[in-house]
Amino acid sequence: MKKLIYAFVIFTLLNCSSTRMVDSWRSQEYTTYIPEKVLIIGVTENLTARKKFESQLATELKNRGVEAVESYDVFTPTFTSLKQTEADIEKEVGKIYNTGFDAILISAVKGIDEKMTYTGDRYRTDYYWRRFGRYYYLYQDVYFDSGYYNKYNIYTIESSLYNLKDNSDKSLVWVASYKVVDTSSINTTINDYVKAIIKSLETQGLIDKIY
Repeated sequence: MKKLIYAFVIFTLLNCSSTRMVDSWRSQEYTTYIPEKVLIIGVTENLTARKKFESQLATELKNRGVEAVESYDVFTPTFTSLKQTEADIEKEVGKIYNTGFDAILISAVKGIDEKMTYTGDRYRTDYYWRRFGRYYYLYQDVYFDSGYYNKYNIYTIESSLYNLKDNSDKSLVWVASYKVVDTSSINTTINDYVKAIIKSLETQGLIDKIY
């Protein structure tokens, strides 16, 4: 039952999704810009999560007529396993551009917040709070149950789209920040996050919608 309560709280926190967009920006330099061939980069030490994210986002973009390629099929293993200089990165970008890519979409974790929820033997609606006796009765388990609290992480993840044809400080086309709950299912988390990115790109007119 405690697991059910915990799942309900997480479910409610993010409006039935493990991902919520909190901020978004679109450059006015590229009001008609639409990417044609995009390199997708997920910045994380979790190789499984990176591959799942890049693969799923690539599939969604392809379904909308955008050629998309995962970075793990383009970068050498040493590019992500070793620290690169800015010159090294610019050299790699040049190679990518010369192979026909006109855009890069990158996602990276910007911060982690640890949260805590109450657990208990039932879900408590607000009417239980109207009498002290009932309120205290339901919450006194904090003294006796070592598993009364559940901790979980909320990640702030930023996704950015860059125009490779514009080799300047104005190459950023779009950026958005998301709050992502670390759920017990990596597939669910990635699925929700990819959906949120796709919805943002559709809203900004950067990709076509599927009707």
